[in-house]
Amino acid sequence: MELSSLLNRFNEPETLKMAKLGRELRAKGIDVIDLSLGEPDFDTPQHIKEAAIKAINDNWSHYTPVAGFLDLREAVCTKLNRDNNLDYKPENIITSTGAKQSLANAILALVDEGDEVIIPTPYWVTYSELVKIARGKVVEIRTTVENKFKPTPAQVEAAITPRTKVFMFSSPCNPSGAVYSKEELEVLAEVFRKHPNITILSDEIYEYINFVGKHESIAQFDDLKSRVVIINGLSKGFAMTGWRLGYIAADAAIAKACEKLQGQFTSGTNSITQKAAVAALTGDLRPSMEMTAEFTRRRKRTLELVNAIPGFKCFEPEGAFYVFPDVSYYYGKSANGETIHNAADFSMYILNNAHVSSVMGDAFGESNCVRFSFANSMENIERAWGRIAEALSKLA
Repeated sequence: MELSSLLNRFNEPETLKMAKLGRELRAKGIDVIDLSLGEPDFDTPQHIKEAAIKAINDNWSHYTPVAGFLDLREAVCTKLNRDNNLDYKPENIITSTGAKQSLANAILALVDEGDEVIIPTPYWVTYSELVKIARGKVVEIRTTVENKFKPTPAQVEAAITPRTKVFMFSSPCNPSGAVYSKEELEVLAEVFRKHPNITILSDEIYEYINFVGKHESIAQFDDLKSRVVIINGLSKGFAMTGWRLGYIAADAAIAKACEKLQGQFTSGTNSITQKAAVAALTGDLRPSMEMTAEFTRRRKRTLELVNAIPGFKCFEPEGAFYVFPDVSYYYGKSANGETIHNAADFSMYILNNAHVSSVMGDAFGESNCVRFSFANSMENIERAWGRIAEALSKLA
C-alpha cells in the first residue's frame, strides 16, 4: 500500500509524542511527572458544566450549523467587545472543533503553494506543520531571550518578500510566555501598514493567563482589523480542553472561506459543547481568574526552582503556563555512557533518568531550549524539579 505524499510534508507534534512516551513508562509502573502537555489541571467550572447538562436534557442533540449556533457566535462577539473592545458581528465568527482546527481553516483558506508565512521563533509546534500541509514556505524570524522572545520591527521588515502572505504569532506565546504590549504591537503594525497584502494570524488562546497586565490584540488598530484573523478558544482559560471549541474572528470573506472548508472536513462542532461555551463566554469569569491566580503562584515557585539549576538561562514568562529555558550548558555532558548532544537528548535524558516529561525546543523552532509546563500541582512541580536537579547533577 502506498500512502499519500502529504504525510511526508509534516511531522507528528512533539508535544503529543512526549506525552505518549510518558504514558508508556507509566504503563510499566514508573511514576512519571508530566510537564510536557499544555493542559490546565483544573476541572471545568460548575456553571459551564450545568449549561451542558441542561443542553442534554433540552435535547440539543442534532447537527449544528457549520459556523456554529447563532447564540454562540453572538456570545463570541459579546466577549470580544467586553474583554477586547472589538466590534464583530456573527458573520465574522466561525466556531470549530478546537482552536487547532480554527488555525488549520485559516491557513488553508489563505496559503497557496509557494506562499511565504513569517513565524517568529519560538512558536507552537503546529504552526509550521500546517503551513507545510498547505504547501506554503515557513520563514522563521529568530528571536532571543535578551529581546524577550519577540521580533524587532526591523527583523519583520527584513523577512517580508513579494511572496509573503501571512504573519503568524501568539500572545501570550506558547512556549516562551512572551506577551506583547500595546506599544510593541503598534510598532509591528507600522510595518504591516506598508504591506497591505499580508494577513496577520493572531493566536490569543492564552489571553486570560497573563501575569503582566491587560491583554492586547493587534486587531485593535482599526486600519489593520480587516487583515487580522483572531484565533481563540476555551481550552486554556476555561479548563475545557476535552470539550473542543475554538473560534476565529475575521473579515467576513475569510470567515466564509473557513466555513466552506470546515463544511467538507467536520461540519459544525459539538452541539452540547456549543451551549456550554455560551455560558463560559458570557458568564462569571471568576473561576478563570482564580486559575490564573494559581498559575501565578506556580510560576513564582517554578522560576525559583529553575533558576537554582546550574547553567540554565531562563526567560521569565509573562503569560501562558510554561518556562522555556536554554539548556545548551549541558550539551556534551555525559552520565552512565549517555551523552547529551541536543535538546532532544536532554528531554530523553530527564524522561529516562528523572522520570519527568518535557518537550524539546526544536519542535518550537529553538534548538537550545526545552519547554516545561507548570500546569500541574505545586507538589508535582516541586517533586519534578527536585528529580531534574538530581539527574543533571550526575552529568559531567
